[in-house]
Amino acid sequence: MKTIRKNVPNLVTVVLLLLGMLTAATAQAQATPQRLAGSATVCSNFPIPAGWVITSSYRSSGCPGTGVAYTIADSSGQTFATVCSMSPIPAGWVVTSSYSSSGCAGTGVAYSIGNVANQTFATVCSMSPIPAGWVVTSSYSSSGCAGTGVAYSIGNVANQTFATVCSMSPIPAGWVVTSSYSSSGCAGTGVAYSIGNVANQNYATVCSMSPIPAGWVVTSSYSSSGCAGTGVAYTIGNVANQNYATVCSFSPIPAGWVVTGSSSSSSCAGSGVAYSIRKA
Repeated sequence: MKTIRKNVPNLVTVVLLLLGMLTAATAQAQATPQRLAGSATVCSNFPIPAGWVITSSYRSSGCPGTGVAYTIADSSGQTFATVCSMSPIPAGWVVTSSYSSSGCAGTGVAYSIGNVANQTFATVCSMSPIPAGWVVTSSYSSSGCAGTGVAYSIGNVANQTFATVCSMSPIPAGWVVTSSYSSSGCAGTGVAYSIGNVANQNYATVCSMSPIPAGWVVTSSYSSSGCAGTGVAYTIGNVANQNYATVCSFSPIPAGWVVTGSSSSSSCAGSGVAYSIRKA
C-alpha cells in the first residue's frame, strides 16, 4: 500500500505529460495542414489549395452550413481540364469554352480550361482571365461561351514591340497606346488600339487614355484625330537620366521628384498649366 501511494503522483504526471504532447501534436497538425494529393472531396467552404480546381459540385448533407460539396483536383502537370464556373483558375490558364452542366450545383455552368504557358495564341471566352503579357487582338460573338456569348482571340506579345488590340485588352507593363480607331473586329467596344513597347525609347507620342510607364512624364498635349474616344494625344518622355523637366499639370510626377513651379502653357491642352519639376 505504501508503494502504491508513493507512485500515484508519478502516474498522474505521466498522464499529464502524454496529454500535453498529444495536444501539442494536434495543434501543430492544425497549424500546418498537409498538402492534398491528386484529388479530394471537400465542403464548399473549404479553402481551395493554390493550383487546385473544382471539377464538380453537388448537394451533400455531410457539409453542414453550406450543404454543398466539391470534388477538387491538382492541376499540376496538366494542360487541359473541365471545371465548374466557381472554380479558381490557375495562373497561366484560360477559359476556352463554357456550357450548362448538371454536375456543377450552384451555378449550373462548367468551363473548359487550358494552360497556355507554351503557346503564343489562343481563343478564350470573355470572362476568362488574361495571362500577364497577353493581349486581346479581337472579340466576336460565340455560342461556345455561355453566359457572355463573346469570345476573344488573345496573343502573347512578350517578343514583340508593336501590336493591335481591342480597347478592353489589358496593356502590358511598359507598353503605351499610340493610336485608337473604330474596329468591327472588337465586338463590345468597337474600338481598337495600336500599342507599342517603349522599353528602349526616351520619347513617344501616345493617346491620352494610354497608361504612362513608371518614370515617364507628359511634356505636352494636343488635339488628335488619331485618338478616337478622347481626341487628345500626349507627348511623353522618360526622365530617368534627367534632373529637371517641364511637364503638364496632369502628368504623373515620378517617385523622388518634386514640383518647383507652375506657369500657363498653351502646350498643355486640357489644363493650360505646366509644372517645373526636379529630382529631389
